[in-house]
Amino acid sequence: MFQNLRFNIRGLIKQPGFVLIAVFTLALGIGATSAVFSLVQGVLLTPPPYRDPHQLTLISPARTDGRPAADSRGWAAQQWLDWRKQAKSFENIAAYDWSFNFIVLQSGSVSVEGMWVTKDYFRVLGLRPILGRTFSETEAAVNPKPVIILGYDLWQRQFNGDRTIIGRTIRISRDTPPTVIGIMPPGVRFLPSPTTAKEPNYNPNAPVDFWIPAAPDPKHMKDLGWNVVGRLRSGVTVKQAQAELSLLVAQQARADHDFDGMVPEVSPLETELNRDGNRILLPLLGAAGLVLLIACGNTASLLLVRGLQRQSEYAVRTALGVRRFVLFRQASAEGLLIAFIGGAFGIVLAFTITKIVKLIGGHAIPRLDSVSAAWPVLLCGFSAAVLSAVLAGLIPALRAARVDPAEVLKSAGPRSSGSQAERRLLRAVAMFQTALTLALLVGAGLLIRTMSNLSKVQSGSDISHILTMSVTAVQGDRRDFHRRALERVSALSGVQHAAFAWGVPLTGNNWPGQLDVEGQPPAVKASDRLSFPMRSVSQDYFTLMRLPIIDGRGFRSNDSGNGPTVAIVNQAFADRYFPRQSAIGKKLWMDGRNHPGMDIVGIVANARNDDLTQVAQPEIYLSFWQATPFSKHLVIRTAADPRSVIAVVRRQLRAIDPTVAIENVQTLDEIRSDSLASRTFAMQLLVGFSVVGSVLTLIGIYGVLALSVASRRREIAIRTAVGAQRRDIRNLVFAEGFRLIAGGILAGTAAALVLSRVLQSFLFGVEPTDPLTLIGVGVLFTFVALLACWVPTQRATRVNPVEALRYE
Repeated sequence: MFQNLRFNIRGLIKQPGFVLIAVFTLALGIGATSAVFSLVQGVLLTPPPYRDPHQLTLISPARTDGRPAADSRGWAAQQWLDWRKQAKSFENIAAYDWSFNFIVLQSGSVSVEGMWVTKDYFRVLGLRPILGRTFSETEAAVNPKPVIILGYDLWQRQFNGDRTIIGRTIRISRDTPPTVIGIMPPGVRFLPSPTTAKEPNYNPNAPVDFWIPAAPDPKHMKDLGWNVVGRLRSGVTVKQAQAELSLLVAQQARADHDFDGMVPEVSPLETELNRDGNRILLPLLGAAGLVLLIACGNTASLLLVRGLQRQSEYAVRTALGVRRFVLFRQASAEGLLIAFIGGAFGIVLAFTITKIVKLIGGHAIPRLDSVSAAWPVLLCGFSAAVLSAVLAGLIPALRAARVDPAEVLKSAGPRSSGSQAERRLLRAVAMFQTALTLALLVGAGLLIRTMSNLSKVQSGSDISHILTMSVTAVQGDRRDFHRRALERVSALSGVQHAAFAWGVPLTGNNWPGQLDVEGQPPAVKASDRLSFPMRSVSQDYFTLMRLPIIDGRGFRSNDSGNGPTVAIVNQAFADRYFPRQSAIGKKLWMDGRNHPGMDIVGIVANARNDDLTQVAQPEIYLSFWQATPFSKHLVIRTAADPRSVIAVVRRQLRAIDPTVAIENVQTLDEIRSDSLASRTFAMQLLVGFSVVGSVLTLIGIYGVLALSVASRRREIAIRTAVGAQRRDIRNLVFAEGFRLIAGGILAGTAAALVLSRVLQSFLFGVEPTDPLTLIGVGVLFTFVALLACWVPTQRATRVNPVEALRYE
């Protein structure tokens, strides 16, 4: 083998062009594909840090009629406490909810995200602290002693990993300073909390900063809002647990009609954690697999052509008595050499591409911080490349070993023509590459058109020159702080308008509120109550966003707690519930019709506040001075670049209260971009794959035609000698290239239709079977591919018949 390697190294040195093409092909294929495989492993395949995570399930409420719930209401404590006693499918059940707070600092408070958990939560998940302990029975009770467990990241970030923090109190807003009793290990993230998913600070993919004990209040056992997690008993399936809980919930509904209309939905925790990642990464994983196949096919075709050129050599060696095993060893040694060189460069490239992918991934990919270029993934890609190179080197050796040496040598000059079977094999490989590349290009084209369509969507409001920042007064008179803040910021040079808002457009934030609407029949069951996204805004918000008031009036500064409660609805709300009458003066009730309720005082124009791809839905705006949220956004419209006022706004807010928390400073244009992050990421990655695939395929077409021309020099020389003109030779080679391309495009169209349907959830304003994209991509690729045929064609026209036929 060592002698074969030395022999092949000398042979490859004599053909640097072939080596560069083969190595470059493998490096690109392994590097690009391994980067996405690393994403999949880091995001989807890395198990959460819980004991036997496959046994953990989330128990979510769903409507009995199968219709999607307008919002997640969670479970009542009375229900899940009963399950814990009666359900035999579960070892244990615990409840939890997402929360947030602020560590109060004189230099500006810092937001932290945490969880309220019941006493069995850590036992259910199998979590143990690395320092201290978990909650005791007395601490996890109603009105417990204030204690807190810190997350590892917060402990390191805010307290520098100080081990003496155990037993000390920390100052947080809204609560009595709690005593730290434990530190959890690193890497512990949130469980999904659908009941609070619309909160501004909600980020289920972040590490948990703290845990606080919670317990059901006996006075509010029917109150909804608990999220529930359970651990299955060994040997129990999700289907069995689903059946048992469905029976228990049905019994509860018969005993108490407050629980009517909902059924449990038991799903594996890992499935829920990976839901968003699956939607984004699995289509891209398929695209990565296509790139690897193209790269391996490219290398295989190059080695096949090279092996076919060496058939005369193999025949001579066979005639001289060389055994078949020796030929196999030599052919495989060359393939291995190419594979190892390409694989080495590919591994280096994979680490670089992984860093780039993490950089552009941003908000699109959950748990992106846990992704790295993993060695098992790199080895898989490397192994595939080695396998393709070895097989490609063995096939020509097998063919040479099976032919009659006398027949091969009889017809062989220095460069004999390949047989029809050999050419068909090469054409099949090239068509295969072209088909896969076309599928990638069509997918990229559809996403490019999607982003183009989204860029033209009018949200209904004017988001240019608007700065937003989350502002939270963590102590003192919050109402006074907000009024003074608006006065100071509005008076700044370059500021046109300023307002406070809870539910800024395209952030996904709103209050999912259940209401009764005047003129609509009252709901019989709690699950049938009408649910609407609600937003809280101060008086200048609509002017700032340039949303016109269509009827009635906007909010006023005196729409406060002392006056009647008022609301403004959008045009979609008025059209749906008051289609032939004015909505002004109509009432809305949150707490039942026996309460005063809210008066509708205005109708505002529609805006796509939640998702640019969805038309405006009915929604309700509340007066900020009557519904003042704890954490909210300060929204500022400026005359020039909104980022130019950040520093001065910070100074003015800190002058009012040095402890105020100022975070998440973004323009609305940036928020709009973040709302499209998953589509943008998919487009960027698929375009990148398409470029890589196109380069590899064009290299493959060029390499196959170039080596095919070299192997057909004798045939071309004979054609020239008997009178063929240059244009005839040019047409001969171009025809071969065009057949390769046309066959690949026909096959690729079918593959493209399959891939485009996988991408359907990302598309907007364009169908997966869009003919314009299919035709445009096909024509463009054909034109570029024909350019790749130009150099081999010109080389064919320059074949000297005398030189080529010297040995005849």
